[in-house]
Amino acid sequence: MSKLTPIATAAALLALSVGMNAQAQQTTTEKEPEVVVVSGIRGSLQQSLSVKRNASSNVDVITAEDVGKMPDKNVADSLQRIPGVNISTSGAGSGGFDENDRVSMRGTAPSLTQTLINGHAVSTGDWFVLDQVGGAVGRSASYSLLPSEIVGQVVVYKAPTADQVEGGSSGSIDIRTRHPLDFKKPISMEATVQAVYATLPEKTDPQVSALFNWKNDAGTLGLMVQGFSEKRTLRRDGQELLQWTQVAPTNAAVKTNPDLANVWFPRLIGSSLFQQERKREGGLVDLQFKPSRDLSLEATYFRSKMNASNYNTNYMTDMNGSGMLGAGVAPDPGYVVRNGTLMSASFTNKGTTAAPLRYGIVDDIVRDGAYAQTEFFDLDGKWRVNDKLVLTAKAGATKGKGVTPSQGVFEGDVNNSGASYQLNGLGSPATVKFPNIDVTKFTGTPLDWIFGVSPATTEDKENYGQIDAAFALDAGVFREIKFGVRGTHHTRSNFEVAQGPNWANTDVGGTSTNPTWNGTTYPGNFGKDLGGDFPKNVWILDPAILNAWGDLHSNRDVSRTYYQDMFDLKENTKSIYVQGEMEGEGWSGNVGVRLVRTEGTSNGYQILPNQPAGETLPAYPWGGFVKKTAIDNNTTIPLPSLNLKFDLRQDVVARLGLSRTMTRPDYGALGGAVILTDETHTGNGGNSSLKPVKSNNIDASVQWYFAPRALLSAGLFFMDLKDYVGYGTSTGNFIDTRASQEQKKPVFANYTITSPINVGAKVKGLELAAQVPVGMGFGFDGNVTLADSHLDFGSCPAFQTATAGDPCDMLGASKTTANGGLYFENDTFNARVSYAWRSSFLAAQDRGTPLYQDSTGTLSASFNYNISKNLTLTISGQNLNNPILKNYIFNKDQPARFYANGAQYYAGLHIKY
Repeated sequence: MSKLTPIATAAALLALSVGMNAQAQQTTTEKEPEVVVVSGIRGSLQQSLSVKRNASSNVDVITAEDVGKMPDKNVADSLQRIPGVNISTSGAGSGGFDENDRVSMRGTAPSLTQTLINGHAVSTGDWFVLDQVGGAVGRSASYSLLPSEIVGQVVVYKAPTADQVEGGSSGSIDIRTRHPLDFKKPISMEATVQAVYATLPEKTDPQVSALFNWKNDAGTLGLMVQGFSEKRTLRRDGQELLQWTQVAPTNAAVKTNPDLANVWFPRLIGSSLFQQERKREGGLVDLQFKPSRDLSLEATYFRSKMNASNYNTNYMTDMNGSGMLGAGVAPDPGYVVRNGTLMSASFTNKGTTAAPLRYGIVDDIVRDGAYAQTEFFDLDGKWRVNDKLVLTAKAGATKGKGVTPSQGVFEGDVNNSGASYQLNGLGSPATVKFPNIDVTKFTGTPLDWIFGVSPATTEDKENYGQIDAAFALDAGVFREIKFGVRGTHHTRSNFEVAQGPNWANTDVGGTSTNPTWNGTTYPGNFGKDLGGDFPKNVWILDPAILNAWGDLHSNRDVSRTYYQDMFDLKENTKSIYVQGEMEGEGWSGNVGVRLVRTEGTSNGYQILPNQPAGETLPAYPWGGFVKKTAIDNNTTIPLPSLNLKFDLRQDVVARLGLSRTMTRPDYGALGGAVILTDETHTGNGGNSSLKPVKSNNIDASVQWYFAPRALLSAGLFFMDLKDYVGYGTSTGNFIDTRASQEQKKPVFANYTITSPINVGAKVKGLELAAQVPVGMGFGFDGNVTLADSHLDFGSCPAFQTATAGDPCDMLGASKTTANGGLYFENDTFNARVSYAWRSSFLAAQDRGTPLYQDSTGTLSASFNYNISKNLTLTISGQNLNNPILKNYIFNKDQPARFYANGAQYYAGLHIKY
């Protein structure tokens, strides 16, 4: 076991293939059973229920027809309809958008859900810069790179078995692509040509996907080729309330207004306009060779890249400005404090031309060429040695990448304007005023700072190999024994250059370096869906002008490597398992154990103020010295499992699953990187000594298949998590990058760092599901999941300053998730309407404070009309109810985000031969 590597396993696969070919030459080709092709909504639902009913453990299934007849544009859209599955529209720092991107299960974070493709892990990247670097880097897969066209079947495992790949504490999702020999005809072709119209940007874009499949008459050799090119224009209107902080008791304003001590306030309140063009391109190639029933070889290659250039602009009040509270200036009389929060405040302008005071900041940031990418190459082999023994092998590699090639950034001061705000909870965006200026005009706003990360790159790679065996036997209740070995080699790394002023061309604080403004303002309908009274028609720089200006005034020299936000990790894993399949009168099941060894090394960087005695370290460009650290983290964990299935009646199945599962900590949590916010002297850091999350699970359910294509089910689940990754705080001395550059000498300061730590956690819940055909082509389905979760944090020291709510909430945990849909289908057309809703949940940690997303629901619909046997008209819509995504901090008096993304309408033709 100690010598198992992915390369060795791949070599074993090659040797196995040679042996299988030799065997195949001696075997007469036997005719395969005819493949049953199920089409239509009702047929695919029946097929999914058949797989679910016959499975040895608790699973849920969706098929290609399910995806094709739903208004789904990636796999996550479809998965949200499965009981116990939650979705979110972003990885971490990018906020919420109009496309689902992350998937999680049973009230846990996305990183605790394992995503597989054809039974192996998949590496993905993220397109947004804050998701590419530092503590935000997780293990969850980006589903925005996985279009629904690649799906043959998706199996959601809720009760694991020993032969499954470890990594999903809360469950695993296996996306299974189609195979060439599964098609009925020798030649099959499909193509979809669509146009998508997005209501906010008011633009229409093309989307094309195509499939060609060939197999020989004998059904022994097949080739499938898929391709897709899908463009979309996005616009997100928002108000962002950022960097919530407390008024320090030492603040000068507290001396005259003691009721302000320790009161929370948003440092920045901005009118945020995000514009993006996404283009997802890629394809899948599958070559399958099956000369006999006893022999099968398959090679699969997949690649998907999403080009995601984006432009984000924000016009913000700045409570840390020289005329505001953060600088010790008390608000005008009449301010309101409620629930520990400064609900409203006004600051009359006291600045002059000779002595200006800052009341706001404007940010324009363009990121041309940003992209995310995933790919894999996989080899599979299967050999039925004899009636008793079947050997399978798998080897391959996967790679994910996220890149931001450059950032053109302008940040300017809004001086002598005065400012006021009034928070309106989550009912509507905050009311914001700049009484002394015209926000529609660029009037020589002084340059304050040039900041950002440019470039940024993250790479994720894994090589894997495994051999499995299944041996039929007759030993009491045991009908089959399975065993196998698996190994992986995984690396994760990121690289950043800190962007800052080119001092030779930049006069920070002056006006000579301002870019040219061509008179452009926000779109005339900006914020129409949000309502509220805040600046909407504000000036904006042309992105081409901003890029050119940034090239001139920003220093992007690679020598300015931003070490404190970088890390690289290496993980080698080895696993071995044994599993017995059991069967008795009216029952069946399996029992087994998987033993997992993880050997990890985490490399990070520290910026030290002085050269340590006896060491020679490289100098940091802005002062101090760079020290690279390497920490080993090795664990061996047994994962036992037991699954029992009882046929209580011909149409009633009961299941019980007992298991132990594990998830390795997020890469950003392990990496040791520290992301600092110089303005508030806070930061987020990693912890290279984190242990893997382990969960002891109970899963029980009863399923009633009371009619064809019909199901009523109820299930209970419980997860007792050990070494769950929570957060704690500490204080450390770090270099203040901004102050160092402004003063042109190293400046160090104490920062409050929020870091991950191992704690306990528990999740328990109830799942209810119904799938009911009512006749005459009509039917409905729906499910509800109730989950109760909390951290065993004791007093939750990280969040003792919370003003309300439960400071021990788990990341990603909604107490209630519900989905419902109605469908109709006959020989001519089909239609489906679906609604998905989830209650509020902790979405992320934002600079050491929690960031909750309020409850939200989305409405979608699809319509397909068969013009002829081979031609179908398709019409669908997503986000038809135009949901407003809302975030808050500790309570709903502390709003953090309001986002509107509009609706999207698709129309086109599907051609099938």
